[in-house]
Amino acid sequence: MPLLLVVFFVVSVGFVGSVSAELEWKFRKPVPLTSAPLDNAVSTDGQLLYVLSAGEIMVFSLTQNKTINTIPIESEYDRISVSPKGDSLIVTSSAGKSLKIIDLEFIYNIDISGLPLKGPANAPVTDNR
Repeated sequence: MPLLLVVFFVVSVGFVGSVSAELEWKFRKPVPLTSAPLDNAVSTDGQLLYVLSAGEIMVFSLTQNKTINTIPIESEYDRISVSPKGDSLIVTSSAGKSLKIIDLEFIYNIDISGLPLKGPANAPVTDNR
């Protein structure tokens, strides 16, 4: 396993010294792509990797180590970034001089089987404010 030595300088009241740390890494299994990657961005929580290629954005889960979705997009876009809140992707086209914002909505499936229910299981949910 490769090893990299990183040196940090510590500055404290009346003390200047150095601390070294070791960094180990390993390569994960390569991920096949349908076309050449143009750009990529990591979600704000560090769990998703968005890979922009001509005509699509691949959504890759870094925690599950697999592609979980693809977002079709015009092939003119060549740059991608994630909004500070992580709820939008921003893609830009240098040649087309354009920008597109893609709003993301994360939908979570929650298994409630076996949980106690009050009232009928198929009762409508309403907002009675």
